[in-house]
Amino acid sequence: MQHLEVTAKKIRRHIIEMIGTANSGHPGGSLSATEIVTSLYFDVMNIDPENPADPKRDRFVLSKGHAAPVLYAALAEKGFFPVEELKTLRQINSRLQGHPAKHKLPGIESSTGSLGQGISTAVGMALAGKLDQSDYRVFCLLGDGEIQEGQVWEAAMAAAHYKLSNLVAIVDNNGLQIDGSISDVMSPNPIDKKWASFGWEVITVDGHDFKQIIDALNKGKSTDKPLLILAKTTKGKCISFMENLADWHGKAPSAEQVQCALEELK
Repeated sequence: MQHLEVTAKKIRRHIIEMIGTANSGHPGGSLSATEIVTSLYFDVMNIDPENPADPKRDRFVLSKGHAAPVLYAALAEKGFFPVEELKTLRQINSRLQGHPAKHKLPGIESSTGSLGQGISTAVGMALAGKLDQSDYRVFCLLGDGEIQEGQVWEAAMAAAHYKLSNLVAIVDNNGLQIDGSISDVMSPNPIDKKWASFGWEVITVDGHDFKQIIDALNKGKSTDKPLLILAKTTKGKCISFMENLADWHGKAPSAEQVQCALEELK
């Protein structure tokens, strides 16, 4: 797992640097999802940066589209585009906008940002795979605040109805959203029991433990149901002054804070 830990640290550094340079972005939920995205792109998914449109590729949908920095950093490290381009985050005419745009950047499977819609797109991709008798898998990352959206549960119901065993949804359960605790804003708890009641296989993991994450992602191959991975995470993970603070959901660090964060990530 050492190569994954090294890659995750690089991705975290990219997140801090690009959001700091842009003076805009969402660090908290990008940092909490780093191990999840690293596991997918550097261990689990069948993808090829040299052939990003391969019809046999696995698909990843970032339903919590505001966490685009973690996705951009992973795509760059994987070789889909130059790492140097990360510094253009949120600039006019940049391919790296505040939310992922499918037609701007290779490796982006769906334009996301309107919360709740990404999982519906993922359900459509998985259903298409079943109809085409293709072996690809579809992975979708949601925020725990995002699952307050009603559309998420319509998608969950459809996925179970069509027995989309090729679909894996991961909930980044860091417990915080822009206005505070998810329990205070609009509690979706108990998350695991709700997804199970909709007909999904459910596995709870430590969202910063690579072995637990990868084992759970691979288990999806042995079930005839869609799989929900409830990943317990920490908002702002690895940056001491950001951890477990809702204030860092969508706030950029100052130049001084960027340097402090990068020192912590050495």
